[in-house]
Amino acid sequence: MGTRFRWNLASVWAANLGDGIALAAGPLLVASQTREPLLIAAAAMVQQVPTLIFGLYAGALADRVDRTRLVVIANWARALVIAAMGLTIVTGAISIWVVLASLFLAGIAEVLVDSGTRTVLPMIVSKADLGIGNARLMTGYLVANQLAGPPIGAFLFAAGMVWPFGVQVICVLLAAWLFTRMELPRGSVRGVVETHMRRDIADGLRWLMSQPAVRTLALVILIFNITWGAPWSILVLYAQDRLGVGSVGFGLLTTAAAVGGMGGTAAYGWLERRIPLATLMRGCLTLEVLTHLAFALTSTEWVALIVMVVFGGYAFVWASLSNAVRQRATPIEFQGRVGSVYSIFLVGGLIVGQFLGGLIASNWGVTAPFWFAFAGSGVTLLFVWRSLAQIAHAGETAT
Repeated sequence: MGTRFRWNLASVWAANLGDGIALAAGPLLVASQTREPLLIAAAAMVQQVPTLIFGLYAGALADRVDRTRLVVIANWARALVIAAMGLTIVTGAISIWVVLASLFLAGIAEVLVDSGTRTVLPMIVSKADLGIGNARLMTGYLVANQLAGPPIGAFLFAAGMVWPFGVQVICVLLAAWLFTRMELPRGSVRGVVETHMRRDIADGLRWLMSQPAVRTLALVILIFNITWGAPWSILVLYAQDRLGVGSVGFGLLTTAAAVGGMGGTAAYGWLERRIPLATLMRGCLTLEVLTHLAFALTSTEWVALIVMVVFGGYAFVWASLSNAVRQRATPIEFQGRVGSVYSIFLVGGLIVGQFLGGLIASNWGVTAPFWFAFAGSGVTLLFVWRSLAQIAHAGETAT
């Protein structure tokens, strides 16, 4: 899909490898500084909070400044924060509070990076190629972030506590350099911007609310992330108490989802060419509903593994397709702001779902969150079934 897409793909893969290394090394570092469950949970939360606090601002910023400069400067800032944390490890000044502060600051920088990078694909490929472009970016996430990165991070941490974070800094800086090779148009996509940031955010929200297809898709993503977050939050308890597996069995469950995702992204081009987009969207959401039902009913490990592979397959097909639909329907000058709303809905939905999952499981057992998810996602699908025909083709002919 062109030289610029290949540079973008390389940048995303480099960044995902660094994030995958930190995915294993970060919790190990936190556990080395404290055994307090509340602080360990806080370490996970401080990485999500920046999206909720700064997401709208970052999205509006991406629509009013040079996007290349935004991504590069934010990546430099992120690398600086990680390097500073690494220096405290080397000097022995590291503490759980240094880790929490570093994770929060790096999270802010990552929100700015994401706000810029997710606006780029519609600028460098045609609308017809957005689906397969997103699928190839998703493949980078699966390979580098989920499969390759974590074992590398764990190995490096065992070799020396600071090593994984040093390698992450290199990956982040490499991703920034690769991003500059795309040679995007200089300056803001909106030209000279004279409006206030609050006005820009309000205009973005107003545009989204005025577009039925984009608005409905955003609500679907919010609700389905709430319903998925509920059972996902207690998946380790479900695996132990319901399936009777240990740490290895739980690891196989999460790996099975990544393997299914690889199959889904590899098959995306074939699926998009042969299946109507509305049918593909309905199929993915239907499989989501049935996945919750299957987990609620089964107590057999091998059945759960098969379900997890299927989940990984359709989840990444859905992610690629829904991103493409949103990007096709959104004008270039609104990509940052609309994308930020989707990101907030995704993260916010998961947080709400995780809270509900813990509450439901505490009162009604480890299968109850799956029944909640089955009912909630099923009812939502019934409400949006007909409108998916319009959503799937929103913006295909728009300029």
